[in-house]
This record gives sequence, structure tokens and C-alpha cells, in this order.
Amino acid sequence: MNTLIFTILTLCVIGVVAAVILYFVSQKFKVEEDPRIDDVEKMLPGANCGGCGFPGCRGLATALVEQEDISSLYCSVGGGDCMKAIADYLGKAAPVKEPQVATVRCGGTCEKRPRTSTYAGTRSCAIAAGVYVGETNCAYGCLGYGDCVVACAFGAISINPETGLAEVDADKCTACGACVSACPKGVIELRKKWPKNRAIYVACRSKNRGSVVMKACKAGCIGCGKCAKACPFDAITIDNFLAYIDPDKCKLCRKCVNECPTGAINIKNMERLPKEPAAPKAEAPAAVKSETAK
Repeated sequence: MNTLIFTILTLCVIGVVAAVILYFVSQKFKVEEDPRIDDVEKMLPGANCGGCGFPGCRGLATALVEQEDISSLYCSVGGGDCMKAIADYLGKAAPVKEPQVATVRCGGTCEKRPRTSTYAGTRSCAIAAGVYVGETNCAYGCLGYGDCVVACAFGAISINPETGLAEVDADKCTACGACVSACPKGVIELRKKWPKNRAIYVACRSKNRGSVVMKACKAGCIGCGKCAKACPFDAITIDNFLAYIDPDKCKLCRKCVNECPTGAINIKNMERLPKEPAAPKAEAPAAVKSETAK
């Protein structure tokens, strides 16, 4: 009995001594945290989406407080107003960034891109992309299994059951970039967000030659270059048989849209330009007519 009591007392004394030692050690090596970090974190939207490059809002708040130059830091969910409020609170210059929106660069609907095989595996774009090309002959198009839908924390993406393609709700999209990282085909990109959600872009990512593209998808870009010639602002370039419209140079003039023979250039929330009537054929001179009559 005495042995049991002695053992218990010994353990209690050791515990108390260890607790005292830990307390003094923690006080000596304690790291003081700037109280402004808590305030800045409360000013952030709390989405913890990772769009800022940090694993959570706490990481961004810490960087905003500790870094003198915060021009490279930006919360896409909070936007410009949120960043301005934080910058004013910290007495720093607010970072400026043009609003962006996720854009699905694929127009290969079920009608335009017929299925040539059936995938019976796990409904995951990442898994399917690692196994084979896909259910069509296009190795670059949207697989439509919804990895981007799962990655989006804002409900801004859905799979259209009729077209089989991912679609973005521009009003809900925060440009966090989670869907961009989730797409194994690189079909989704962040592009400039125009007023009234207007947009013009090439809905194709194929780098195959035109003849190969047309066999796989009737809405693919064949790299003919007609759109580049029609653009008055040099906003379109052709690389690897694929046209690309630079959103920073594009003025939404829409001249390229009518020039595309396959309809690979998508136009959103705008009307197409009316097609110019064909120039009338010049009549043959009277002398030639009379000679022909003879």
C-alpha cells in the first residue's frame, strides 16, 4: 500500500515539475503574433479556396500584415473592394487586379464531337485522362466527368447534360482558379471578365492539323488564320494550328466571329455582326457581250 502511494506521489511531483518547466520554456520561446493578423483575417471572405496561393485565409492575412509590398497579393473572392479596405487598414497601397472569370475553352458538344467509345471506369476526369484519350477522337477536349464541379467551392460550374461540357456561371465565379488546377486537359483558363459578362474566345485547345481536327470535332479550330487576318487589333495569333485571342488586346469588335469557318470562336452575351452582302459580279463590257453573241 505504501509503495502504491509513494508511486502516485512521485508521478504527481514529476508531472508538476514537468508542467512548470514547460511553462517557463514556452514563455521564453514564445513568438509574439501581430494582432492585426486576426483583424485582417476577419476582413477576408473566409472561403479558404487557395486562389491567393496560400492554403487558407490565415496565410494570406499573415502575408498581408508582414510584407511591406502587397502588390503581388490578391484575394480573388473578396475582389478589389476587399483588398482596398485591407490596404487602408494596414496603411499600404492596395493591389490592383482586373476581374477575371473561368472560361471553358471547348465547343465539342455531343453533336459536334461524336463518341467513338464508351468509358466504364470511375467518373473522374483525372483518372480517365490517365487511362486513355477519351470517348471521342479528340485528345484535347472536355471529358465532362465533373472534376471541376467538385473543385469549385462556389457552385459556379456545372456539366450540361445535353452538350456534355462544363459550363461556368460568370456571376458566381470568383476566379479562384481551383477548376483550372482540377482540369487534366487544361481546357479551363482564367480570362478577363468583361462588363455584362461579354466574351469572345476560341473554344478549342486542339493542336492537331485541320484535317485531323475536323475528323474528331466539327467545332474545332483548324488554324486557317482567317480570324487573325480579320482582327484590326492584332489580338489573334496562330500557334501549333490553333488560334488564340488575347483578352488584353481584344476589343470585342466581333469581326473574327463571322470569319471562322467551323464556328470555333464563341461569342457570349453579344449579337453577331451582320454578314456583309457578297459583292455583285461586274458585268462584262458591251463589246465582249456582242462578240460572244456572234
